[in-house]
Amino acid sequence: MESHAALTSETATIMNADSAANSLSKRRRPGETLIQGFLFLCGVISILTTIGIVYELGKEALLFFRTDGVTLTEFFTSTKWQPAIGDFGIWPLVTATLMTSAIAMLVALPLGLATAVYLSEYASDKTRSILKPILEVLAGIPTVVYGYFALTFMTPLLRSIFGDGVVQIFNTASAGIVVGILIIPLVSSMSEDALHAVPNSLRQAAFGLGATKLETALKVVVPAALSGITAAFVVAISRAVGETMIVAIAAGAGPKFTFNPFESAETMTGHIVRISGGDLSYDSVDYNSIFAIGLLLFFMTLSLNMLSRRIVTRFREVYE
Repeated sequence: MESHAALTSETATIMNADSAANSLSKRRRPGETLIQGFLFLCGVISILTTIGIVYELGKEALLFFRTDGVTLTEFFTSTKWQPAIGDFGIWPLVTATLMTSAIAMLVALPLGLATAVYLSEYASDKTRSILKPILEVLAGIPTVVYGYFALTFMTPLLRSIFGDGVVQIFNTASAGIVVGILIIPLVSSMSEDALHAVPNSLRQAAFGLGATKLETALKVVVPAALSGITAAFVVAISRAVGETMIVAIAAGAGPKFTFNPFESAETMTGHIVRISGGDLSYDSVDYNSIFAIGLLLFFMTLSLNMLSRRIVTRFREVYE
């Protein structure tokens, strides 16, 4: 009887083990498979869209260099851009773009980082809940409104400070300042996320060593979040380089090789808007030139995004 009871108990144990193994085995979940396939399809569509954009830009730009007889040497060395009369130097458009972006960074980076430090280290939960939506409202304002704000407010302000004879009505300074205001929410939001991700134990350790709140924020938290902050800066620069409506309205409408921010100058995106909005015949030199400019602009922003990823990978710190 005892051996029979033991055998029965052993059999029951084996059956329970088999039942548990079956319950832990992989089951088919059609819903999860559909979601996974949908996400994969979205990724494929994104990649194919990017490839299609690059293909079209490259195809049309090739017509500009091959059919219209423009050489890369002239394109990258000349300082005069007038395709209608055979001048194809890209530098007037590039310098205006870089100058506007540099002014925007001088405005956005310190203000955005300071805002992020305040929201992360000093603001209470109630204050943060009020300020964050206000910053996001700035990001939601149409850029054409920013453009007219630069033209009707920022330009008269600069002319009242520096003089009407110094600051022209259309200038890159006012456009750059307003582009900087536009990207402040981007810098502050991404930087605040990076600062908020720093473990609280680092702050407590700094306080335990006698550091003040400001010293802890600037010498402990900010260096610990440096990779995320740098990535925010690079992404903001890409956003400034690609901005269109503000510079099209406020910076000027004529390519000019100048480094004076108070003079009018046309950026790459502003030139594309002006040329594409005119009465241009298909396959003309002016029409083909906007694709060459767009391709160069694409590679500039792509390089900045790749730089951002390398910086994040190089300086990223992982905390447990």
